[in-house]
Amino acid sequence: MRTWFITGASRGFGALIAKQALAKGDAVVATARDPKSVTAQLGAHPNLLAVGLDVTQEAQAHAAAKAAVQRFGSIDVLVNNAGYGLLSAVEEASAEEIEAVYRTNVFGLLAVTRAVLPHMRRQRSGRIFNLSSVGGYRGIAGWGIYCSTKFAVEGLTEALAQELAPLGIFATAIEPGYFRTDFLDQTSLATVPNVIADYRQTSGEMRTFAVGVNHQQPGDPQKLAAVLVDFADAPNPPVRLPLGSDTVAIIEAKNAETAGILTTWRATAVSTDFASGQPH
Repeated sequence: MRTWFITGASRGFGALIAKQALAKGDAVVATARDPKSVTAQLGAHPNLLAVGLDVTQEAQAHAAAKAAVQRFGSIDVLVNNAGYGLLSAVEEASAEEIEAVYRTNVFGLLAVTRAVLPHMRRQRSGRIFNLSSVGGYRGIAGWGIYCSTKFAVEGLTEALAQELAPLGIFATAIEPGYFRTDFLDQTSLATVPNVIADYRQTSGEMRTFAVGVNHQQPGDPQKLAAVLVDFADAPNPPVRLPLGSDTVAIIEAKNAETAGILTTWRATAVSTDFASGQPH
């Protein structure tokens, strides 16, 4: 029996992963700011521990990790799921709005990871699933601030994977595309009141698109949850796991674009080295 530690577990991906892990016979530590919202969503279960956790409060993260180990003896899978979106042109967002999304999506993820890692290191085992996004692989107009938080998650995950590999711990960035959750609802998505007319063809069009696609997204969240519960058994998990046909298409397009940049600008890129034989 594995023990899962899931943030943002009262709804969305977090709740679905928790339900499927419990159905598999695993133990789940499901966290949310209000633990009552977890039990309301998941019900009572002998293998479920609902814990209050605001991921932006590091002391709460350490207390939650300690409670998990006291109840179940270990933390085997950490799912850093808590986060929210910010729909805005880069210039439109205020410093306060930017700092708030970073506190949850980046610093909150770091606080929870740093609280759980001592327990995984002691075990010499564990899996870390950091919920990133296709927006952590490619920036998208209207999502620049949000994408930047997910780019940070990707970089942190890559470094963690290297640092933890000798300890028997794996880290993977999970990269969903558009899935049919409440992500585009007001409960999970912040929109800025400052709207600049000059961006109506870019971030403005994305605002219109987000309204139209809400609850029409191509991805099935139940299937994503099932994949992740099974993925915990993968013997050699990759550092990235793209999920969704839209994510695959976007990654392929960006990889082709990057290859084209290298082809066109290779001579310029390598020209900045010291000349062979030239003293440094």
